[in-house]
Amino acid sequence: MALVISLFLALIPLLGIVYIVLFGSLTTVDGLFMSLILLSISAILGLNVLIELRKGKSAFAPSHSALVRQPGGLVSDGSRLKTRGKVKEVVFFESNVGQPNKSIVTLSDSGGWSHTLALEGDVRNALPVGQTLEITLRKEAGKNVLVDVNHA
Repeated sequence: MALVISLFLALIPLLGIVYIVLFGSLTTVDGLFMSLILLSISAILGLNVLIELRKGKSAFAPSHSALVRQPGGLVSDGSRLKTRGKVKEVVFFESNVGQPNKSIVTLSDSGGWSHTLALEGDVRNALPVGQTLEITLRKEAGKNVLVDVNHA
């Protein structure tokens, strides 16, 4: 559905350019710049459609798999995510008033991969650097919230 809407919105500015050409104001400065603006809008929306078509599926469509293994060792069962690795670094960022604080956690494995997670809140005490852990997260309003930590 989002693909059809983007395609429709990409065609509307082209109709504006046709209108400018038909009524002869293309040679004015106003007509020229309006045409360039409308072409830019149409190109951006058209690029969005092409990217979605190239993916083969819409990014807005929900996935219906029960258990998914994602790159970087992340395992999902729909509502919760689990990952395992050695904690390389935990960086804490204090946000402005009214915004949630964030922690950036870098995990590594003996296999050579390194995975970075953005978590809500201060998790420096829960995730000690140098420890091998299994971390369980949940998505809450688009943010990762730490649920459980198991020492491996």
